[in-house]
Amino acid sequence: MAAKKKATKKKAAGRTPASAGGGGKKKDVAYDEKAIQTLDALEHIRLRTGMYIGRLGDGTNPVDGIYVMMKEVIDNSIDEFIMGEGKRIEISRDGQTVEVRDYGRGIPLGKVVECVSQINTGGKYNDDVFQFSVGLNGVGTKAVNALSSDFEVRSVRDGKFKQANFVRGKLQKEKGGKSTEPNGTYIRFTPDEEIFGRYEFQENYIEHRLRYYAYLNRGLKLEYKCPPRKETFQSKAGLKDLLLDELGESQPLYEIATGDGDRFEMAFTHGNAYGESYFSFVNGQYTNDGGTHQSAFREGLLKGVNEFSKKSYAGEDVRDGIVAAISVKLQDPVFESQTKNKLGSADVRSWLVPAVKDQVIRWLHENKNEAKILLEKVALNEKVRKELSAIKKDARERAKKVAIRIPKLTDCKFHYDDPKAKRRDDTTIFLSEGDSAAGVMVPTRDVYTQAIFSLKGKPLNCYGLKRDAIYKNEELYNIMRALGIEDGLEGLRYNRVVIATDADVDGMHIRNLLLTFFLRYFEDLVLKGHVYILETPLFRVRNKKETRYCYTEAERDTALGEIKGPEVTRFKGLGEISPKEFGQFIGDGIRLVQVSVGSMGEVEKSLDFFMGKNTPARKDFIVDNLATDVL
Repeated sequence: MAAKKKATKKKAAGRTPASAGGGGKKKDVAYDEKAIQTLDALEHIRLRTGMYIGRLGDGTNPVDGIYVMMKEVIDNSIDEFIMGEGKRIEISRDGQTVEVRDYGRGIPLGKVVECVSQINTGGKYNDDVFQFSVGLNGVGTKAVNALSSDFEVRSVRDGKFKQANFVRGKLQKEKGGKSTEPNGTYIRFTPDEEIFGRYEFQENYIEHRLRYYAYLNRGLKLEYKCPPRKETFQSKAGLKDLLLDELGESQPLYEIATGDGDRFEMAFTHGNAYGESYFSFVNGQYTNDGGTHQSAFREGLLKGVNEFSKKSYAGEDVRDGIVAAISVKLQDPVFESQTKNKLGSADVRSWLVPAVKDQVIRWLHENKNEAKILLEKVALNEKVRKELSAIKKDARERAKKVAIRIPKLTDCKFHYDDPKAKRRDDTTIFLSEGDSAAGVMVPTRDVYTQAIFSLKGKPLNCYGLKRDAIYKNEELYNIMRALGIEDGLEGLRYNRVVIATDADVDGMHIRNLLLTFFLRYFEDLVLKGHVYILETPLFRVRNKKETRYCYTEAERDTALGEIKGPEVTRFKGLGEISPKEFGQFIGDGIRLVQVSVGSMGEVEKSLDFFMGKNTPARKDFIVDNLATDVL
C-alpha cells in the first residue's frame, strides 16, 4: 500500500488567471474582431494541454502527463506488433529524455514530418492498415512533439531513412538517405519544463505500464534500459499472468479461468475479498472506469454460470469476490473522453455477451473441480446476502429513527453520481477527526463541491470481520450511506474521499482504521483512485510582515532562517487552525496524497501485518524502526 502526491495546479509559463488581482475592478476590453484569435494546432496543444493528455502533474501520479506522452509513443509501436510487424520494442530513459525504437514497418518516408506535426494526419484512419488501434484521432505523437523541448523522429524503410528534429513542435531540420538499419521507427523526446515545471519519472510507474503491455500482447518483447538498470518484459500466458501478478501472495479459490476469441481475451477467478475487481482494456488501453465491454463481460459471466448450473443466481452472488481481466479489440472504439478511461461503444454487447458466455460454459465443463469450487463460492455468496438482508433492514430502521438525514454529514450541492452536475469531478467529502476539526472546515468549504463528515472517535477495526459488521456499527454504516456505495461504486456521491485527521499518533491510527474499512469492504474505491489523505501544515512561522506555513520540519527550518524574529506555532490538531486560515488548505492550495495499491495481494498482506492479531511481530517492527532524537 502506498500513497501518491496529487500536485496542485500549475500555471504554464507566461499565463495568468483572467481574474488575477482579486476583487479589483476588471479592465474594460473591447469584444470586436481584434479579440478573435486563431491558433495553429500545436499552439493549441501547448495552451490547452489538458484537452490532449489530461493532467500535467509532476511525475508523482501514474496518470501524469509525462507518462501519457511515453504511452502515446509506445502505443504506436504496439500497433505495429498487433498488425504482425515487429516483435521487439526498445525503450530507454536517460534522466528526462525517453527513447523508443520499434522494428515495425516504419513511417512512410514521405510523410514523416506530417505524421508527427500535423493534427489529423496518420495511417490510423485506414482500417486496412491499422485494424485495431487506440490512437484513432491523429493527435498522440503530435501532442508529444508539441509538449517536448526536444523531439526527434527517424523512420527506416527498405534501406532508406528520414529524420526530423523539432523544438516545442517547430521543425528545426530534416535529413534523409541510405541506411543499413532494420526497418522501424525511432522517437526521442524530452517533456518541456515550460509546460510541466519540475518533474521526475518514477521507475515503478514505468515498470507497471511496460508489464501491462507485455500481458496484453503475448509474444511481444519490451526491453527497457535506464542505466544501470536493464530489464525485459514478456508474457506467455497473457491476462492470466496479469491476474497472478495482481493477486501476489493472495491465493485464488481456484485455478484462473481463461478464454479468448478473435476479438477478445478474458481471465477470471474468485478470492475471499468483498466486491468486484476488474482490469479492462480496449486495444491495449487500460479503461480504469470500465465501460460497455466490462458490462458485457459481467453479463456474459452471469449467463454462463447460470446456464451451466441450471439455476438463476443473482448477478451480485456470481460476481462478489471476483477478480477478472477483459481485453477487446475494436476497429472504431468510442470513448467517453479524450483520456479514454471508459468505453462507450454500444455495439460491443451484442457479440461480447454470447462470446463470454460460451467461453465460461466451455471452461466450466472442461474443469470440473474448479467449477465445483466456483459454484460453492456463488452459493455461499447467496447465503450470506440473504442473511445480510435482515441485518440491512434493521440498520436502515435504526437510521430512520436517529434522523432523516445522515448524522454528522454536512453535505454539498453537487454530487458525483449525477452526470449532469456541474463540477462533478471536484466533488469531495472530508472525513474529519471530531467536531472541532469539522467546526473549522464547515465555514471555509466550497458549499457546492465539498462535504464534511465528522467522525465521533476512533472507528471500529474491521479487519477480519464479516460484512455484517458494517451494518451493526453505526459509524461505518453512516460513512457507507454518506458515500452512497452500498450497492457499488455506481452510486458514489463524491469523486474524492479525503481522510482529514490530526498530525499525531491518534490521527494516524484513525487514518489506518478508515483505510482498513475501505480496503476490506470497498477495495475498488481505493483501486480506482478515489481515496486521498489531506496534508495540512505542521508549523506556522511568522513575524509582523510575513506568514509562512510549513508542512515538514525541513520547511520550518528554512523559514526560520529566512524570516527575522519569527514566532513558531506547532499545529497538533486541525481544530487549532482558525477558520480564516484553514480555507486556503482545502481551497486552491489543497495538498492531497492519493492512496494507491501496488497489487491486490499487497492489500491483504499489509492489513494482516498492521491491523491483524500478530502483536509480537508488529511490536518488534515498531521497536526496530522507532525514530528517536539523539541528544
